[in-house]
Amino acid sequence: MDALFATRAARCFEMGREEIAALQRFFAANPEYALAVEGEAPGPHAAMEAFESLPPPDWPLGRKWMLAFRDPDGNMVAMADVLSDLFVAGVWHVGLFVVATKLHGGGMAYELYEGLESWMKRAGAQWVRLGVVAGNARAERFWERLGYVEVRRRLGIGMGRRTNDVRVMVKPLAGGPLAEYLSLVARDRPETA
Repeated sequence: MDALFATRAARCFEMGREEIAALQRFFAANPEYALAVEGEAPGPHAAMEAFESLPPPDWPLGRKWMLAFRDPDGNMVAMADVLSDLFVAGVWHVGLFVVATKLHGGGMAYELYEGLESWMKRAGAQWVRLGVVAGNARAERFWERLGYVEVRRRLGIGMGRRTNDVRVMVKPLAGGPLAEYLSLVARDRPETA
């Protein structure tokens, strides 16, 4: 299988369902995200749930991408769950981006994300949105440093054993103003209930 893109440290591949067991092993070996956001280690079906989770059926969607970042030895060092053309053409969504714990703090997450962002842009993304749990300071700093800005908050979202407030954040990839994005995606307007 050909890589979708490569960085200096890893190559990114689209995962098929035959890789659910490998993704489950990755989640189990790197539980920090689940512990921080859900208050518990990943359950035995976390990878299957990641593959199967989709937005509500009334949300327009291009497609879902489950991505594995692999080092030169073929080891999974990160994963991403990405939706293309969510709500409208050109709006992409990063649902999950998890980098192996042993690689935290060395700049690897930035390198891998920059490769992902470049790929999304080449594939037609003009805007990228995501949700980050308020209070997850490390994640909040990461996304802010990458140029994401908060457009609204969703309050009281159940996640595992926790109830979290989620900061909806957006980054323009084609230079458009935030007002343009908000005119396209009414759901993310601050005044929307």
